[in-house]
Amino acid sequence: MTDLAPPPTRIAVARVAGHIGAELSGVDLSAPLNTETVAEIRSALLAHKVVFFRGQHLDHAQQIAFARQFGDLTHAHPHEDAPPEDHPEILTIDPRRYEELYGLDRTQQSRRQYSYYAGWHTDVTAAVNPPAASILRAETVPSFGGDTTWTNLVAAYEGLSEPLRRLADGLRAEHRFLAGVDTTGAGRYEERINRNLLVAVHPVVRVHPETGERALFVNPGFTTKILGLSAAESRQILELLFAQIARPAYTVRFRWHSGDIAFWDNRATSHLAPEDLDHLDVQRTLHRVTLIGDRPVGPDGFTSELVSGVEFTARREPEGAIPGA
Repeated sequence: MTDLAPPPTRIAVARVAGHIGAELSGVDLSAPLNTETVAEIRSALLAHKVVFFRGQHLDHAQQIAFARQFGDLTHAHPHEDAPPEDHPEILTIDPRRYEELYGLDRTQQSRRQYSYYAGWHTDVTAAVNPPAASILRAETVPSFGGDTTWTNLVAAYEGLSEPLRRLADGLRAEHRFLAGVDTTGAGRYEERINRNLLVAVHPVVRVHPETGERALFVNPGFTTKILGLSAAESRQILELLFAQIARPAYTVRFRWHSGDIAFWDNRATSHLAPEDLDHLDVQRTLHRVTLIGDRPVGPDGFTSELVSGVEFTARREPEGAIPGA
C-alpha cells in the first residue's frame, strides 16, 4: 500500500497590527512542511512583513531545517566566530555570551548589550547583500519586558509625501557596520569589526524583488550618509527618514514567550531590540538564523555596490582577511 502525502495545511492567519504583523497557527514547524504549507507561510510573510508562531520549542537543528525550506542560510554573523558547535548558522543573542565574547562587563557599558546593535536597524545592511529574511527563536525570556518591535518600511515609504518619495527614489546611501555606535577604545570588539570592515552603497529606496513594492532602505544602525549631498543635507534628510520608519503607526510590538518564533522579511522591515531590561538582572536567550539575500535594486535600476568586505554567505570571512580584498 502506498502512503498518501499529508493533506495541505490551512494555516490560520490573525493580523496583529494595522500595517504589519500576523500570528500564524495550525502548523508544526518541527516537522518537514509540504510545498503548500511553505507557500502559505511565504505568502503571509510577503503580505504582513513579519509573522509569529507561538510555542514551537524547536532546537538548533529544527530551526535550521525549518529555515532551509525558504532559502539558503548565511553564517551566523559576519563577526561571529563562536556559533554553537555543529550549527554555524546560529547566532545566539544573550548579553552574558556577548560580554564573554568581547571581554566586556557591565561596568564598561552604558547599557547592557544584547547583540551588535540594539536600536532601529535592518539586519546587516552594511553587507552588499543583506539577509533576505531572519528567523528568531526564543529559548529563555523574562516573565515581563523584553519585547521586540518591527516596522513596515513599505508603509513608511508610502506615508511620505509624493515630492519626498520622488526625491528618495533617486538617492543612494552608504551603510557601514555599526555606524550608530562609537567603538573607539572597545578593544577586542573594535579589532574584530575592523578586521572585516563591511561597507556598501545601497539605494535609499529598495524595490522588493518578489512583490515589486518600494520600501525605505535606511536605518540608524548602519546608514552613515547620503551620497552626493552636503553633510548638513545628508544629516537632515536621514533624520527625517529615520523618524518616518520609527513612527508607531507602522509598527508592531511582540511579547515573547519561550518557544515563540518571529520570521521577518529583512527587505521590507526594520526592528528594535528591547530597551527596558538594562537595569534588571534577567536572562533572555534567543537564537537567530538568516537567509542569504541578493543585492538591493532601486527604482532607477541602481544595484548596490560593495565598498569594503565580502558578500554575506554561508562562509565566514577568514580571520585576518583584508577588507575589500
